[in-house]
Amino acid sequence: MVKVKQLGHIVLRANDIDDSENFYTNILGLHVTTRRPTGTMIFMSAREDASHELALIKSDDIEDSATHSLAHFAWEMESLEDVKEIHRKCVAEGLEIRSIADHGVSLGFYISDPDGNEIEIFYEMPKSSWPKDGYLFAGDFPDSLDGLKAKKLTDTEITSSS
Repeated sequence: MVKVKQLGHIVLRANDIDDSENFYTNILGLHVTTRRPTGTMIFMSAREDASHELALIKSDDIEDSATHSLAHFAWEMESLEDVKEIHRKCVAEGLEIRSIADHGVSLGFYISDPDGNEIEIFYEMPKSSWPKDGYLFAGDFPDSLDGLKAKKLTDTEITSSS
């Protein structure tokens, strides 16, 4: 039976992304691993071998982010084959696959739990396979999810919830 490897990351909406970055780096000691070139998203980690455990995304809707700051949470799988098996299981159960996402260093898909919380199921390549410089998530993942086309998600798609 396939099971998740670990909680992979959480994406939070931030009203003031600079204040949030300061809090997570200076108070909690996380380090910035990469930034979206537009400045609208910051990826952070406590570990050296993870692309991110926390992502902050700039929210233009102060009221929405004050009450709904969680964009999604993500379960990391041990292998791409495990992601594919969970994907097939979701399809067989009739669950809506919200999107399939190619994040360059990872490949995954998004579903919602029964309460409408958005969940990403993904596999991330080992750090030795990451690009050596530039934006970590800019490239293309070297495989597909059961032949289904993945797409790069926009900030809006990353933060949209059910």
